[in-house]
Amino acid sequence: MTGRATVTVQPVTERAVVLRLSGTLDAQDAGVLGRELAVRLRRADERGLRLVLDMSAVHRVSGTAVHTLDAHTRHRAAEPVLVTGATAQVRRVLTTTSLPGIRLYPSLEGALAVVCGTRADQAEKPPSYPAENTSGEVFGLRAKARTSGIIGMAQGILIARYALTGPADAFALLRAASQHHNVPVRVVASAVVTAPPPWTAQQWFPGRRHTPPPVLGLPQADRVDPRDRRHVLRAAVYAAVTLGDADAAEIHLTDSVQDEALVLEAHHGLDAAYRDCLALVDGPPAVCARARGEGRPVTVPDVAAEPDLAGHPVGRAALAVGTRALHGVPMVTEDGDCNGVVSLHRADPGAWLQPGQEAGLDGLARNLAAWRSWYRRTVVQDALEYLHTRCAED
Repeated sequence: MTGRATVTVQPVTERAVVLRLSGTLDAQDAGVLGRELAVRLRRADERGLRLVLDMSAVHRVSGTAVHTLDAHTRHRAAEPVLVTGATAQVRRVLTTTSLPGIRLYPSLEGALAVVCGTRADQAEKPPSYPAENTSGEVFGLRAKARTSGIIGMAQGILIARYALTGPADAFALLRAASQHHNVPVRVVASAVVTAPPPWTAQQWFPGRRHTPPPVLGLPQADRVDPRDRRHVLRAAVYAAVTLGDADAAEIHLTDSVQDEALVLEAHHGLDAAYRDCLALVDGPPAVCARARGEGRPVTVPDVAAEPDLAGHPVGRAALAVGTRALHGVPMVTEDGDCNGVVSLHRADPGAWLQPGQEAGLDGLARNLAAWRSWYRRTVVQDALEYLHTRCAED
């Protein structure tokens, strides 16, 4: 690989071959890692051997490298690649991402013993303790509470506007519009609350012009449907991880029904506790709120070194997932409106982005801002129009 990461191949027993990785696996090494995996997996399969990745000497692995690892192993869930010796940081990254073709073992000896059939499978399991399961239920309840108020307001408006019999009919109407245009119910409800009343009995937005979607500038953009909100945001968060050589990333979007607070809409590599803490951000010291408020990128080289942030719940949540450095980029439209923020995480402290990376992230954020603006005035308004038309027909 590059000077920062090395790979050594070592046949072990008659049933396995070990690929020893060392150094730092970042975006620069991801392509080489992919080629090495493709070659080694093919050769191992031809010889009937299991491939073992010894990562005990890997200091850090980026989200891009994990994505590459997943791309080359996802189809191997029935006979996964064995990964051994991962450090706490590497294990955190690997276990917060769905990797069906990877199985973690605490030691090389343990993995080889299983391959050779001399020991029962002692693979590491993703964290699944009772306390975490309970927390997951709590997080889910809090998430529902954050959206139920918005949906309730929308139901009340629809009942009064269309003389519906009750909340059930109003929710059925929201759900129908959501399903027909693939827009989350929460987003449709928020639009009902914030949009001006329908202009006529037949049309909500008469004379509205449909414009083509803006250029997304995402990898494999031809496969990303701009009308599919979830697909766009997922592709964008992966692009952010790749561009910024980050360990994790998140995208917050503003919500006008909640006083333009930032709502977490997409992420990569962040656990449930962090997502719950940053689900709704209404101001500093969160980096996303600072970037939005200042209208420019904001870098925090070391979360632990900033008392106001480290002592705040959002700072403690970042440190708990192993984040030391953060970088937030506001999504600013041509009109100067900020409608979201892209944030990157790094396990190592320090300002790490090079000028070219910063420029790439700025471009990504601008493209996302243009897309979000188009999506709201096109896809979301289409959903509202569909809802209004159904009521007019009834």
